[in-house]
Formats: sequence, structure tokens, C-alpha cells
Amino acid sequence: MTFSWPWALLSVLIIPLIFAIRWWARRRRRRAAVRVTSIALVRTALPGRTRWTRVVPPALLVAGLALLAVGAARPQASVPVSQTSATILLALDTSGSMCSTDVDPNRLTAARKAAADFIESQRDGPRIGLVTFAGTAGLLVPPTDDTDALIEALDNLTTYRGTAIGQAVLASIDAISDVDPSVPPTGATPTGEAGEGYASAAIVVLTDGANTQGVDPQTAAQEAAARRLRVFTIGFGTTNPAPMVCDSSQVDGGWGGWGRGRGGFDRGGRNVRLIDEPALKRIAQTTGGSYHRAENAVQLQTALNSLPGSFTVVRQQVDTAAAFAAGGAVLITAALSLSLWWNRPRTPAR
Repeated sequence: MTFSWPWALLSVLIIPLIFAIRWWARRRRRRAAVRVTSIALVRTALPGRTRWTRVVPPALLVAGLALLAVGAARPQASVPVSQTSATILLALDTSGSMCSTDVDPNRLTAARKAAADFIESQRDGPRIGLVTFAGTAGLLVPPTDDTDALIEALDNLTTYRGTAIGQAVLASIDAISDVDPSVPPTGATPTGEAGEGYASAAIVVLTDGANTQGVDPQTAAQEAAARRLRVFTIGFGTTNPAPMVCDSSQVDGGWGGWGRGRGGFDRGGRNVRLIDEPALKRIAQTTGGSYHRAENAVQLQTALNSLPGSFTVVRQQVDTAAAFAAGGAVLITAALSLSLWWNRPRTPAR
């Protein structure tokens, strides 16, 4: 905790001053007191006083004055504050394995629908950009609030060879840098310092496999972390071999067949590629994000919906003077009220 006006803490010295004046006044009253011969008469005239009635009001008064003194110094507390993310980059895997039918009707169709629903849910929120990746990665739609343009792009996704997860993260960083000057592009030296919180943007990577080419995903994750960008990763699909079926609109005619990536294909064109969960978890941990596993369309939608509503977390200085002042006022009021109540005149019993 810091103080805007630390010199105001000197006002706490008023507390011993008040008690010094009180002690001096009581001493004068004792000297001027009238001597009486009947102690019983004095006890009848004065209200009964116990240890509580002597101690509680002064204690409350001291505490209240101390809180007022702290409040006068304008205390500032550093607290984490969530803000609506300015930019979200969705990086979607469009490798050939996304044609696997272990998720009905196939992974690509289920992923497109889940992504479209997520984009619709953010219609009044942050800008969203779309990156796709297979053997390489590219920006399909720059960050925008045009929901219709994003959904139209999703409807036209096609599959290609390879899986370049690390390249997708780097492409997302550059896309964010284009709209957010505070985020340096890849190749530039980040200027942010640790402890400043997260940038006003986040990256969501959805993949069904493992990195097969391009930059190492962990290297890309470190680049994102250096720019205070969180990366949330989603592993999509099951471990069950299933036929790969994509319609003509989902297959790029120029890539020359299915190929044989990591894990290969078993007989009958069934995909047995495994998700590299350890790598996806490391990406999330390195950047402050989180990893989610989804084996069907419902779980994928749940994973997207479970992402933080506010991706941006920063630390702000909050003025807490009002809270200290209110607490001090309550304690002083309680002290005066109890003192008046316990010292009220009492009618002698007849």
C-alpha cells in the first residue's frame, strides 16, 4: 500500500494530544471537586460504571481517529483488474487430419460451427481475428468486429498438409501487432517488463495434432509471453481411429493427397494422429493461458465458452481513502453513542 499524501499521517498525533487534554481536564476536576460526607449519596447520583464502560468508548475513538488519519493520507492499493480484451485471435488447425470423422460429421465442420458460435457470443465484445494453419500459417481475417465476415471465412476453410502450431502463434502475434502498437511484431525486441499484467489481447489455438514443421511451438510461446500475450490451447478429437471424410469444399485440390504425417494413417484411410497434449500444456503455462481438451462438439463448445470473459488483467492503483474514512466515522459514532448511553442520567429507584 502506498500513500498519495504521506505527510497527512502526522495527523495521527492528534490522538495522544486528545488524551493529554483529557488527562489534564480530569486532574483539574479532581482538584476542584467538592468534598462530600456520604459516599452512598455520590453512588446514587452518578451512573454505574464498569470496566467496559471505561474502556470500550475510548478504544473505539482511538481506532476511529487512526482510520481517519490513514484515510487523510489517501492510501492507494494495487489490485488486479479485469478488462474486456481488445483483440482475440482464433488460430484454427486446417490440416488434413481435421477431416477425421471421429467427431460427427468431421472435425473441421464441428470446429467451424463451434468457432462461429463463439464469435456470435462475442458480437458486442472485442475484435476477433482469424488465423488458419496447416503446413504454414496465415492471417485469414484481420481483427475486426464484423461478425458476418468472420463467419463467412469460416464457411470457406479448406484442409492442407502439415501442422505448424508454432507458426500459427507467431502469425497471431503479428496480427495483433498490426492493430495494437503496444505489442511489438515478431522480430522486434519486446519492451514490456514482467509484472505489468497481460496485454489487451489473447490467442486461442485449436488443433487436433502435433507440430510437424515450422518454428518450435515452445519458442513461439516464449515470444508471446515476452509480449504479455496469453495463449489458450484446445486439443480437439479422440484417440479412436476413424475414416477421414471431407467434402469437395473442404479439400484443397493442389496438395496432392493425404500424405503421411506424424502418426501416419492406418489401413482404410483411418487417422490415428495423436494430440501433443504436453506441448499444448507448455504453451499455455508459458504464457499464462490454459489448456482444454475436447473429444466432441459439445466439449469443444464448452471449452470455448469456458475461456475467461475478460482476457486482459492489469494492476491498477485504487484509492481506498473512502473506505478508511467510512470505517473511522462508524467507529467514532459508535464510541460517542455508547458513551452517551452508558453515562445517561438515571432516575433513582424509589
